[in-house]
Amino acid sequence: MFGSHRHHHPGRELIAIPAIATLLALASCGAGGSTSQATPTDPGIPGNAYTPAWAVVTPAEVIRFDYDSGKSNTENGASLRVAVQGLTAGQRLEIGSGTYSVPSRFSIHLVGSESAPIWIAAQAGANPVITRPDANQNVMNLDHAEYVSVEGLELTGGSTGFKLYDCSHVRIDGCEIHHTDGVGIAANSADTEYLVLTRNHIHDTGGGGGEGMYLGANNSAHVMRYSVIAYNHIHDCSGSQGDGIEVKQGSYGNLVAYNHVHDTNYPCIIAYGTDGNAKNVIEGNICYRSNEAVMQVQGEAIVRNNLLIDGDGGFLSTDHQGQSRELTVVHNTIVTAGRGAYLSRWNGRPDMVFANNVVYSRDSESIHFSNGSSGVTVSGNVVVGGVSNAAGFVPGNGLSDFVDLAWDGSRRNAVPTDETIYLGADPQYSVTEDLFGSARSRSPAAAGCLD
Repeated sequence: MFGSHRHHHPGRELIAIPAIATLLALASCGAGGSTSQATPTDPGIPGNAYTPAWAVVTPAEVIRFDYDSGKSNTENGASLRVAVQGLTAGQRLEIGSGTYSVPSRFSIHLVGSESAPIWIAAQAGANPVITRPDANQNVMNLDHAEYVSVEGLELTGGSTGFKLYDCSHVRIDGCEIHHTDGVGIAANSADTEYLVLTRNHIHDTGGGGGEGMYLGANNSAHVMRYSVIAYNHIHDCSGSQGDGIEVKQGSYGNLVAYNHVHDTNYPCIIAYGTDGNAKNVIEGNICYRSNEAVMQVQGEAIVRNNLLIDGDGGFLSTDHQGQSRELTVVHNTIVTAGRGAYLSRWNGRPDMVFANNVVYSRDSESIHFSNGSSGVTVSGNVVVGGVSNAAGFVPGNGLSDFVDLAWDGSRRNAVPTDETIYLGADPQYSVTEDLFGSARSRSPAAAGCLD
């Protein structure tokens, strides 16, 4: 139940290619309605605002690998595994369409460099599918990888799709991972850094834990640092846990941005704390329909410009494997039938800010501070539903305050239509951009994720 869940320094060499606004649109999204609504574009489109510079250098050699129709899927899989394992710095392997089945462990030990990385990629227009016949192993294991870019592959079956162990400067971009028995992408068995996980489509994970992404390990046993998780479409995570994106305790300096996550068992996005290291930034995500809180963040983070709709609750923050502390939650739009925001143990904690959010609850409280809000900065919030143990709110009217928003997330156009959302905000805590990365056009800016 809501309240009981157990739970930027991104890569230094990132290139800002297109503006964020060009990658986001008010458009129809197949899962959840056909009316104009805010959603990232499909993950496979050209252009990526977080492409690392090393991933676009010219390869020293391009190797074409085609499916052999005279051989079985398993024989083709064996040949592909040999080809991948034999790559050296500067080589780009381009794989043709076909189904490549690898029944044995697919282990990858590849070391490139910033000037000579290694690519494992689909040929232009091709659809290579990599699978295995059972869930006794993961589909692909990156046991040790440096400066490796995996692009445009489809992984299905197996236990975990991509399992990352000792990895640094690894990019997984534009891949589809689905119908795994467990996690889509996991980096929880060794420390990782400078990962770039972008534009992937992860769906129908389950059987085991079933998370879309599982990053870091419990109690800081392994951490992910200075990584980017952006523009992914993750949905239908129906395993026993089934978080969309999970960033574990101790992982730090990460950016979780502009992801489209929906229909999850546990929170669409959950992040713990950083153990006093660099804060995580969680911004511009569109999340809806969770069987628990739509988003859960313990602390040591900046949470801004997110759109959260329809969960057992909207936003949850509580102690778990560390304390709720040093948490800034600003300019989010939270709309749900249940409790909007449950802020547990914030009382007396350092550097806690909850400002300029729009929090609308249909049937419950908008905001609940479980043990008070002493020392917490609370200002500029617009609410529908009661507030307990705090002040600093302006009443809203309801969903008529937005262009086209539904309690169940079937319509997600959260552009404000009522002056209350503008007049209620506190300019002291305004941010300069909105959910779409567009400059906020009004002064003061509107509360919530959109101007």
